[in-house]
Amino acid sequence: MGDVNQSVTSDFVLVGLFSHSGSGQLLFSLVAATFTMGLLGNTILLFVIRTDSRLHTTMYFLLSQLSLFDVGFPLVTIPKMASDFLQGDGSISFGGCAAQIFFLTLMGVAEGILLALMSYDRYVAVCHPLQYPVLMRRQVCLLMVGSSWLAGVLNASVQTSITLHFPYCASRIVDHFFCEVPALLKLSCADTSAYELALSTSGVLILVLPLFLIATSYGHVLGAVIRMHSEEARNKAFTTCSSHITVVGLFYGAAVFMYMVPGAYHSPHQDNVVSLFYSLVTPTLNPLIYSLRNQEVRMALVKVLSRTGLRPK
Repeated sequence: MGDVNQSVTSDFVLVGLFSHSGSGQLLFSLVAATFTMGLLGNTILLFVIRTDSRLHTTMYFLLSQLSLFDVGFPLVTIPKMASDFLQGDGSISFGGCAAQIFFLTLMGVAEGILLALMSYDRYVAVCHPLQYPVLMRRQVCLLMVGSSWLAGVLNASVQTSITLHFPYCASRIVDHFFCEVPALLKLSCADTSAYELALSTSGVLILVLPLFLIATSYGHVLGAVIRMHSEEARNKAFTTCSSHITVVGLFYGAAVFMYMVPGAYHSPHQDNVVSLFYSLVTPTLNPLIYSLRNQEVRMALVKVLSRTGLRPK
């Protein structure tokens, strides 16, 4: 009991992303600029989807949920990391650490499921266009989004409670720039092997099942696109689906490295880089990928800019 009490009342110390580099100020500036760009890009995309009636469809509603996750991911980690760098203090309370684990796990699981559901939406739109209004009606769409959030909340609740139940009576220094489950388990003075095995197993299921649905959906989509006679329809389908596949590759590539590759095969520094990629770089790239490659989004953005008088002459 004393060990548990100590783990609850003591703070952790985050090593920080810039401690491994001699050019901390330059890296900090790059991270701050990327964070600002990502936050601005996703906020604009959310605003455009909300205000343009032509984008009030299932596909763009799902895309708005993706942008919501992409706003949340950096907000959980980057402001704290910036504060630690500027103040020279990497301490984080037990409650703050629990909050980071909970919200990052919630959004990570929910986004993975959402990407799978977005691939199913494209499958229905391309392969069953006549049944699309029925199969993807508003009630079904809300159920899909609600399911992704619920799965995220349940998974985050279980992982957070079990991870922080272990006693942390040895070193309090977390070799990471935010509280993440694998980094914290290394500090526990209890045997966590059984939980780590269960965590790896659940991680594989959480990653593999959505990836299987994505691969199956796009396998059917590819076959349908090849059989299309209209070049315009073929190009539109390729553009829309290739944007989604790019986002899926960015998200799942980092997730597979972190949660399916055994920890012995990557260092804490590599974990920091990959974590920065999926928590900051990918959320920043997503709105660019969807806006630059999607004509409907570009037209809606031009319309919004023209209303505000910011459209270039």
